[in-house]
Amino acid sequence: MNKTSIIAQLNRHDIDRLREYRGLLDFYHGRQWEGRERRGEKRLTFNYTKVFIDKVTSYLMSGINFAVEAAGGSEEDKARAQRAEATLHQVYEDNNLEQLDLETEIDCAILGDASYKVIWDGEAKRVRITAPDVQGIYAWWLGDDTSRIWRVASKYSLSAEETEFLYQVKPKAKKATVVELWTDGEFELYLDDNLIESKPNPYGFIPFIIYPNLREPKRFWGISDLSQIIESQQELNRAMSQLSRILELSGNPIAVLENVEESEDITVKPGAVWNIPEDAKAYLLDLLQGGGVRLHIDYINLLYRTLHDISESPRAAFGGTERDLSGVALEIELNPLLQKVRRKRIIRTAVYNRRNRLILKLLERYQGTEFGDNNRLRVIWSPILPQDLTRLVANEQTLVQTGIHSRRRAMDEIGVKDSEDEFERWLEEREAILRMNKELNARSTRGGERGRVSATETEGVEESSS
Repeated sequence: MNKTSIIAQLNRHDIDRLREYRGLLDFYHGRQWEGRERRGEKRLTFNYTKVFIDKVTSYLMSGINFAVEAAGGSEEDKARAQRAEATLHQVYEDNNLEQLDLETEIDCAILGDASYKVIWDGEAKRVRITAPDVQGIYAWWLGDDTSRIWRVASKYSLSAEETEFLYQVKPKAKKATVVELWTDGEFELYLDDNLIESKPNPYGFIPFIIYPNLREPKRFWGISDLSQIIESQQELNRAMSQLSRILELSGNPIAVLENVEESEDITVKPGAVWNIPEDAKAYLLDLLQGGGVRLHIDYINLLYRTLHDISESPRAAFGGTERDLSGVALEIELNPLLQKVRRKRIIRTAVYNRRNRLILKLLERYQGTEFGDNNRLRVIWSPILPQDLTRLVANEQTLVQTGIHSRRRAMDEIGVKDSEDEFERWLEEREAILRMNKELNARSTRGGERGRVSATETEGVEESSS
């Protein structure tokens, strides 16, 4: 890159992508009409797109947990895996990742892309995870392999006060543009096109995770959930506005006069009297005559159904069903939404596993903690639909007893957040119960022996007496 004009180069890079981001954000926030509003024009906006985004994201993030499984079978390997899992839970809590992930997923569904940044906070001595605005993220990959990112740039703005506080540099304007340029081996920091820091990458890896909402084959950047429903949403707004205008005019009817050259004081109100020539006609224009409104309503219902079909969010996902449905029938009804959520979860699983690995790498580097090199990281998703817990527990009990599932796997399926900790508690309880039973059996045995001795002594006394 030309070191003297990096900001100018970034401003020319991915122009179409950034323009599309701005349009999608405007649409999500309800700015859905094109052109200026004409005088007397009625424009209503029924923002179903926001509802669809929020609803699908809620189903996607309905429950998520993770586990670390030891690659080896030794006690040391298991201890390291347990330590890694406990450490990840602490990092998640410190960074409030449950809220951050939900907000990031909403942004990802709108724009089609999102990113995480995983770095070490030297002052706080802990891992810090943020979600930079993807509108300021630029990526370069090797040839046709979009999975091999070799450089990432992050551009953002700081106020003059923030710039002076962070970098001890007073910018010329009220705001300064900051650019971070990362590769595996180097880090460069630019402030308004001035290189203020250049050093080897302290981490040895690019601390950004960039991922798509939904993957389009052969492309790096993703697809927004809004792309498919923009046209239907605009048409729904137009149709609803038109129907509203018709009903408004019908409530304030238009007087139609025939064979009248001039008219004065012709107003429509109760008890009004009109004076018109003998051969003239006067009547009210009925816009609802002939069932015309029904056609508008049918068209709106068709658009409404189209929105649900294209967004893969059936009406049942919003709690509205025309009939009572069993568990299987409800799953069939919601199958389009379930498939969409599963497609997203496939991508998110790789993202969260990657993020967890970066967290552990940073902790090993800066805290010297060993977590093991070949631990298996797993993301555990909660069921999308409500489950019959009694039936689920019975199924898992059978699978555990037959050796198909482990107890940890059964707890994951049921939705236990920390299966490893729960399993340790189960082992402690089991050991305590076995120890208690052993003590009770020992007491019972000693009591039985004393009873038998007493009976033998009594028999001996009776025999000697006889």
